[in-house]
Amino acid sequence: MTRAASARRSEAEIVRLAARHLETEGYRVFVDPDGTDYFDLVARRGDEVGLVEAKVAHSGAVLLQALKRRAWGDWVAVVVGTVRSAERLARRTDGSRARPVGIWGCDGDRVRVVRPPERWGGGGDDDPFAPVRLRFRARLDALERGEMPAGARWDDVRAEVRRASGGRRFAEWRLDEPDRSRR
Repeated sequence: MTRAASARRSEAEIVRLAARHLETEGYRVFVDPDGTDYFDLVARRGDEVGLVEAKVAHSGAVLLQALKRRAWGDWVAVVVGTVRSAERLARRTDGSRARPVGIWGCDGDRVRVVRPPERWGGGGDDDPFAPVRLRFRARLDALERGEMPAGARWDDVRAEVRRASGGRRFAEWRLDEPDRSRR
């Protein structure tokens, strides 16, 4: 595939390539599982849940989307149309609060990992997002058992984060939440 052709990829094609990449890594993948296009791709392997956000252009916007999705998954990655774009994004965010976000780029008909995702810190009894992650996993369980149709709308998913935060908006949570287990 030529460089010009790879730059014209659709977001759906980028998501398909990311899904195939994750399947080769042993993940079960769900494309747009919430039916609202809020989650581009959810990956699950055992109890581990990863989220992938895709973008054809405006890579800074996809990074912000990924950071907002961190409440639901153990890790988050972004995938963009080219490896070159992914490398630029990785350089711009190296050493920042966005460092745990994985950055992937499309390279022909495959995905190349430029920066692997890191698991979010936290957990423990005072993790405000622990209940959200449990409910999210319960929905994935229902999907896997066939009890929920694929693409069924999960209109209340975003409200779960608001409840977990005690009524504060998600944006009010710091991106570098401290590891409270070291106190």
